[in-house]
Amino acid sequence: MCLILLAWRAHPEFPLVFAGNRDEAYARPSAAADFWNDEPRIFGGRDLEQGGTWLGLTLSGRIAAVTNYRDGVSARNAPRSRGELVAGFLRGTEEPRAYLQRAARHDPKYGGYTLIAGGPEQLYWHSNRGTGVAKIAAGVHGLSNHLLDTPWPKVAHGKERVAALLGAGEGELTRSLFAILADRTVAPDAELPDTRVGIQRERELSPSFVAGERYGTRACTVLLVNRAGEVMFEERAFGAQGAPGDTVTRRFKLDTRGAPGDARIPG
Repeated sequence: MCLILLAWRAHPEFPLVFAGNRDEAYARPSAAADFWNDEPRIFGGRDLEQGGTWLGLTLSGRIAAVTNYRDGVSARNAPRSRGELVAGFLRGTEEPRAYLQRAARHDPKYGGYTLIAGGPEQLYWHSNRGTGVAKIAAGVHGLSNHLLDTPWPKVAHGKERVAALLGAGEGELTRSLFAILADRTVAPDAELPDTRVGIQRERELSPSFVAGERYGTRACTVLLVNRAGEVMFEERAFGAQGAPGDTVTRRFKLDTRGAPGDARIPG
């Protein structure tokens, strides 16, 4: 994913409010969000090229999401797919802090990333361009292709808009979150970061919704989990230059008694 907006234990009805855009090359094959045939307790999209995912959750309440870290450094010498870090956490039962600490030992094998992982009671994050594993405090947070809460324009503006929705009901909340994710406003040059990709590319990537010819927002996702453990998930797919595709809407209830398995990070 390339934009995550998160209200964690900040909404009176929904302890988890998640809105995110997955930006990717249009040619990269992927499957829409669903329960996985080979791991039926995992729900999320699937990268059909490497088998991992950018966002997923389990029936036991585990959730993980990853963004790339944009710093102009080629990932050609990083043999592992970042999506397998998300899948590995979802498959296991290891505490999120311990999983992220163990994942950090393999950081050189991955291109730049920031990974969020947790469950019903706690969320943590780690970046292989950061300084370690940290707990995510209650409140509104944002993440793009850098570290958590780095104030890039779409992160800062998105957080402000999410904070204004913390009293909204499900319908208004969902509609407003999708409106935030759909924003194609290009940030002023003076507010753009310098990630060593050139000013024109910074402009193209600055909106919440990226609509390029070969690369852009492939999916907008809203995920709400209420205090009863009931999940509302909606994902809207898009093609080249923002052409609308299919929508996936699912509702299910978490079973926080957990699921079997060991978290797997390739050696």
